[in-house]
Amino acid sequence: MPRQARLDAPGVLHHVMVRGLERRVIFRDDADREDFVGRLAALAEAGALTVYAWALLPNHAHLLVRTGTRPLPRSMRALLTGYAGAFNRRHRRVGHLFQNRYKSIVVEAEPYLLELVRYLHLNPLRAKVLADLRTLARYPWTGHSALLGTVPRAWQDTQSILTQFGPSRRRAVAAYRAFVTEGLPQGRRPELQGGGLRRSLGGWQAIAALRRGREAYRGDERVLGSSAFVEQVQRELAPAAPGRAPPLVLEELTARVCRQVGLGPAGLGGGGRHGAVARARAGIAYLWVEYGGHPARPLAPVLGVSPQAVYQAVARGRGDRASWERLLKADA
Repeated sequence: MPRQARLDAPGVLHHVMVRGLERRVIFRDDADREDFVGRLAALAEAGALTVYAWALLPNHAHLLVRTGTRPLPRSMRALLTGYAGAFNRRHRRVGHLFQNRYKSIVVEAEPYLLELVRYLHLNPLRAKVLADLRTLARYPWTGHSALLGTVPRAWQDTQSILTQFGPSRRRAVAAYRAFVTEGLPQGRRPELQGGGLRRSLGGWQAIAALRRGREAYRGDERVLGSSAFVEQVQRELAPAAPGRAPPLVLEELTARVCRQVGLGPAGLGGGGRHGAVARARAGIAYLWVEYGGHPARPLAPVLGVSPQAVYQAVARGRGDRASWERLLKADA
């Protein structure tokens, strides 16, 4: 069955899940975790995402984010491509790190925002990475400690969450702490992570209620919310998903960048790591992979480099992202 297009627009709330290939570890040590969090922080500080909750587990990660100035696929491409390349270099490995593409679910904020904040932040206890709530309160690899103020994260939007628990920070933190404690006996909650009709209608109880009557409903595995919310999302977001920006054609993109740097049509295949060739490769790699959201590996033979070198070129191109994006918009 073909994969459905992602649903996204500025201001949309998403639960994002990233898993290691074949359930392998994607965070081996604190250096890995610090790298991932640093990249997430950079996206938040740039306004690309608003981050409400997050949790890093050994072989997967959860994020609760709201789309900001960039489409979610661009932000996630920057986060995961950059992290995977750095992880491979640190641990002297090659190949894919993540399992397929990340999962993203559009979330209806009421009633699911706070439920998901709690659910995500309790992940280390459910996975038995940590023993108790006291340890979780000072654990640096979820957003829970930032909400409590024990591990400050200026880039995480704690204010939007805490204001829903009380008028002052002290009262809000106490109420939030109690809220999380109440969620501990709930264990795994399939309605917050399952698929298809179960997810988009809010769990098995909602489905059972519908089946007892004759109510009309809509379901979508990309959405966590009520039937009315699913219908709204499908109406407002689905048509816009593929059309927010014109699709990139690799041959046309390559020609534009080569013209910009004064390189002939066959210049990319001529070898060399400096000057116009290196700049062209960096521009094409950044625009194709990070800006356009395309996979890096098929670009390697076009640029005449190894797949690993494509990721390095993306990083170089990111340093001049404004110029490359202006070029694309000027020629559009």
